Amino acid sequence: GHIEGTVMIAGRTTRTLGECGSMQEFLSQLSGKAIGTPPKGSIHDVIVNDLLKENKRMDITVRNYPWADFLPDALLNGEIAAAAGTPALATTARRYGNARLAVPPDQLWPFNPSYGIVVMREMLNKRDLLTRFLTAHEAACEWIRHDPATCARIVAETTGMVDAAFVLDTYRISPKYCAALPPEYIASTMKFARTLHALGYISRPVSEDECFEKSLIGSVHQRSHHYAAGIADS
Repeated sequence: GHIEGTVMIAGRTTRTLGECGSMQEFLSQLSGKAIGTPPKGSIHDVIVNDLLKENKRMDITVRNYPWADFLPDALLNGEIAAAAGTPALATTARRYGNARLAVPPDQLWPFNPSYGIVVMREMLNKRDLLTRFLTAHEAACEWIRHDPATCARIVAETTGMVDAAFVLDTYRISPKYCAALPPEYIASTMKFARTLHALGYISRPVSEDECFEKSLIGSVHQRSHHYAAGIADS
């Protein structure tokens, strides 16, 4: 339903990736410091660990917090120099804290899956039920793409925690919604699985067939994916 849902935020004195011109230059600012993430094994933790390994930055540590809600305060208090989390974290940091978006989601791990729809294997024989559910899921993704303002109001009213403008800002930080399972999504997920194994978070490698049942969504979403199409202006 969504890709590229991990962003990095930092204080306003830290130069953004765009201002630095390269990931190495950006990370050099964080030498001897820490990047905060949600708990070990979370997608944000894995992405940051992989980023540091890929750029050979052993001089930067990863500090895990039990809840993403702790990250803005940790950044404000100087416990960490940057933080990785969901687009909502970036919206919170910009609105309520002295922080800004430092690395956009497509620059951290292109096409990484934000979430998936997981079912017990015995449910796979309930194809009619699952197909109807996935049809509704695809319709919801399309609604976000074509009418994000209405969807933002519904989310705000349902949660009762944030206003519609907050939700809409969050949509726009990572506006890549669709229900399809294109090859890019699968390849990115399998890279993620290999990284999980390399970090010792899972005990063995897993195969594509173990992770994905593609025929169900393939029967619902037969066109090309819409992740790259973004969302409508509001």
